[in-house]
Amino acid sequence: MNKVAEVTITSDAPGVKMFMLGNEAIARGAMEAGVQVVAAYPGTPSSEITETLVNSAKETGMYAEWSVNEKVALEVAIAASTTGLRAVAIMKHVGVNVAHDPLMSASYMGARGGLVLVSADDPGQWSSQNEQDNRYIARQAYIPVLEPSGAQEAKDMMADAFRLSEEYGQMFMLRSVTRIGHGRSDVVLGEMNGEKRKGKFVKDTQKLVCLPANFRINRRLVVERLEKIKAAADKLPYNKLTLKAGAKLGIIACGISYSYAAEAVKWLGLEDKVSILKIGMPYPLPVELTKKLLKAVPEVLVVEELEPFVEDGVKVIAEDAGILMKIHGKDNISLVGEIGVRQVAEALSKLLGVKPAVDFAALDKLKAETESLLPLRPPTVCAGCPHRSSFYAINVAARNYKKETGVEPLLASDIGCYSLGGTPPLNAADIMICMGGGFGLANGLYQSLHIPVVAHLGDSTFFHSGIPPMLNAVYNKANITMVVLDNSTTAMTGFQPHPGAPTNGVPVKIEDIARACGVKFVEVVDAFDAKALIETVGRAIRFQDGPAVIVSRGLCNILDQRNKRKAGVKTVPYKVDQEKCKKCKQCINQIGCPAIIMEGENVIIDADQCMGCGLCAAVCPFDAIIQGEK
Repeated sequence: MNKVAEVTITSDAPGVKMFMLGNEAIARGAMEAGVQVVAAYPGTPSSEITETLVNSAKETGMYAEWSVNEKVALEVAIAASTTGLRAVAIMKHVGVNVAHDPLMSASYMGARGGLVLVSADDPGQWSSQNEQDNRYIARQAYIPVLEPSGAQEAKDMMADAFRLSEEYGQMFMLRSVTRIGHGRSDVVLGEMNGEKRKGKFVKDTQKLVCLPANFRINRRLVVERLEKIKAAADKLPYNKLTLKAGAKLGIIACGISYSYAAEAVKWLGLEDKVSILKIGMPYPLPVELTKKLLKAVPEVLVVEELEPFVEDGVKVIAEDAGILMKIHGKDNISLVGEIGVRQVAEALSKLLGVKPAVDFAALDKLKAETESLLPLRPPTVCAGCPHRSSFYAINVAARNYKKETGVEPLLASDIGCYSLGGTPPLNAADIMICMGGGFGLANGLYQSLHIPVVAHLGDSTFFHSGIPPMLNAVYNKANITMVVLDNSTTAMTGFQPHPGAPTNGVPVKIEDIARACGVKFVEVVDAFDAKALIETVGRAIRFQDGPAVIVSRGLCNILDQRNKRKAGVKTVPYKVDQEKCKKCKQCINQIGCPAIIMEGENVIIDADQCMGCGLCAAVCPFDAIIQGEK
């Protein structure tokens, strides 16, 4: 017992079980493989993988960095691989879009040291603007994909991915999903690879310099490598066929969907009535195992989340082999969101004519009857968040401009905490698409309409992808207002550092970069000084000599509270003077702070939630909100 209690995620303790997050399991797999270079940009649901590796870097002797964006992260990992070191780039699914340019050529370049890309996909869009399925990107780039069915397999696959990458000289992708990354389970640890390689760069222009003449040759080589991997896919332990005599249905299930399918089969008591092909490598598919299943059953159900990637591949295999049969997939399994055990159970019940284990219709009816009784809790920025003050100032300045001119400025938003500014009652977003897109969209809106546009994004996003569209606005003389909401961290994904954060030692100043790019209107304002911020945004909207940049600076409230607790400083909450309060609800309707609530007919401030920022007092037209006592 004592031995187990002393084990940590970095311990070389093969055979010992640890209860861990799926993302921690993926990190552990990288450690077991002896990864030496880690590069990532934070993004839910991937962030905890790199957090674990960064926190373990000193102890394990690896190099781990938070890169400024995913493109740079992948380039760092590619370079490390060329020196013979094992390297990994980690990002969420939309982050792979940012890294797509080097990704396509990296595949042609191959791998010396094991090279792995972790793509954390997000079925259900729990924290993302889309549900893209990155298996298609992997296929486009000739990159083999490993897709785990649970935390244990995620750890094992991650460790094995580096070996496979070196064996075939090719980058591999590990595709995780939110349900795996954010679920917890027991994981049996493997042996740690204690090898510490010394990087060495061997010049090879034909292989490493992507001139057309060189990479025409490499194109043929990457196709040949994939054919070798395809031939070996049937022997990989992650692809497993279980045939049952007399089975009337075959199930082909990929990744986490295999876990759903296995549970549904057990739930319905079908263990001896269906044959199952578990797919752990959806690209390239195990052809011979697939043909064996197709020949053994009259019908097949392909179970996978999001797109019919495996389904389409299975149909091609069947067609090529001359196997005529019904292959079900997205005719029974949803194209949208996570699928879960219920969907698989319902599909099996329908195809096999067995009674469902649960009356789902009754459950749906009960849900419909009780849903309206539950209070709505729309997502919003935290109490005391500096962004709320910035959104309020932008809205007021925009309303003032419309009142004066009759023209309503458009508001372009971005991805991060500030995307929550698009929710009521803040309503500070008319359009939003991707990281850095707030500034980019503002360029296009101005050139199309020639009306004021106010765009906002965060400090980490500014360094990630906000600088090029700012420079574009200078170059193309777009009179737009760009507000950088600087809370000194990457807050939404877990407070990771970035080049402008104080924890960086010598932080890079956003305002210095703006001036260096040629922006003539650059001002820094205290985010909590609503009056000054309204006035500054108003002047920026009216500025007609190119773009204006405002840095609205205020420390993230969560970090601020941590600092105060360490220093022994008490937060002094605000309260409502009921004698002065006219119940106009401006404080609720304008800023929507979760600390401001209704108690009967009275507006009150929950002292336990109030962080003492004072924005509500600045908003109140009757001076009815005052600071309380310590």
